[in-house]
Amino acid sequence: MGKGQELYKRAKQLIPGGNMLLSKRPEMFLPEQWPAYFSRSKGCKVWDLDGKEYIDCCIMGIGTNTLGYGREEVDEAVAKVIRDGNMSTFNCPEEVELAEKLVNMNPWGDMVRFARTGGEINAVTVRIARAATGRDKVAICGYHGWHDWYLSVNLGESDALAGHLLPGLEPAGVPRGLRGSTIPFHYNNIDELLDIVNNNELAAIKMEVCRNNGPEDGYLQKIREICTERNIILIFDECTSGFRETFGGLYRKYGVEPDMAIYSKTLGNGYAISAVVGKEWIMQAAQKTFISSTFWTERIGPAAALATLKVMEKEKSWEKITAIGQGNKQRWQALADKYGLKIKQWGIPALAGYTFDSPNALKYKTYITQEMLAKGYLAGNSMYACLCHTPEILDGYFDGLDKLFADIRDFEDGRDIDKALKGPVCHSGFARLN
Repeated sequence: MGKGQELYKRAKQLIPGGNMLLSKRPEMFLPEQWPAYFSRSKGCKVWDLDGKEYIDCCIMGIGTNTLGYGREEVDEAVAKVIRDGNMSTFNCPEEVELAEKLVNMNPWGDMVRFARTGGEINAVTVRIARAATGRDKVAICGYHGWHDWYLSVNLGESDALAGHLLPGLEPAGVPRGLRGSTIPFHYNNIDELLDIVNNNELAAIKMEVCRNNGPEDGYLQKIREICTERNIILIFDECTSGFRETFGGLYRKYGVEPDMAIYSKTLGNGYAISAVVGKEWIMQAAQKTFISSTFWTERIGPAAALATLKVMEKEKSWEKITAIGQGNKQRWQALADKYGLKIKQWGIPALAGYTFDSPNALKYKTYITQEMLAKGYLAGNSMYACLCHTPEILDGYFDGLDKLFADIRDFEDGRDIDKALKGPVCHSGFARLN
């Protein structure tokens, strides 16, 4: 057991769940074997507490670092504001410049509010939309964080959020009085959404533009029309999808403009910053309510975002990571075809992955992570592309994966997968940890 796993054992005695983010729990990757903690990172490489080097062909900081870890221009901008002072009684000027930049990128929008995390800015956006309309209910599609307004969906009879990313999210601690205030709908099902609209006074329709599959039959255009006709605020949550296929929101690809758009994740290339851009009549409603936080005024986040956007624009990063992701999807499929395996691919190219069409799919994912880790790669059944994923790195990754797909063919033909696993199978959703 390495230093990382030893530390994680200590962490579980001190921190409920072991850490702050479900998606970074070692149990989600390789229980009892995942290195768990890092000492440093650079490009697409990560070093664990034992000094072992790994190439990150996995989720790159949960999708935060499209420019790679430790991008010099961004780090230098952050270092400068640290030297000059990150906090004071005055406000940081960078937030005004960043607001202007985001409004220029989203010309349908007029004003901006900032926070530091995706969950925060989602909650801020819903509060503003409710204040602007005087209505309480929100229809949602997709994953939008951990706050009460969102998790209240699961106060009903069933695990209503199971189809919106993670199964098993329990609403313990969420006031039961919120039941029915947030209503889920399924992507590409316009009739279901119309039924919700016809039977509820909605403040907003809030959705991810796309997570796994794209819109069908003018789906987004129809939603835009419904919102315009019914005076419902249309919110696109681009926390994850922003800056992956366009310089800004994925909505640009489909030609449908929202009333509010949310950005986070890769906006600061690993530094905490999130934003909502919206129309003035909506955004001014923030002054009807109380939305305020001390550390939303620190300087590092906006400075990192400005530097990140400058590099993105210069290098057209969204085009490069999309091309990398498209190549990955083609090569995953080629390996599956080579060995007669069925896989289902999902996600936009820069956030793509695959699942084996087999009852042992989770075991196969665990096996790939186990064996690729031994080869010096952080890998599972997805890859979040970054500029540092060079052709040489990708060739090495797929060379290692080729041998493992051959093994999976053998497992499908009767070889015992359980004997090949050196520990427990990875988790697929939320689970309580002891």
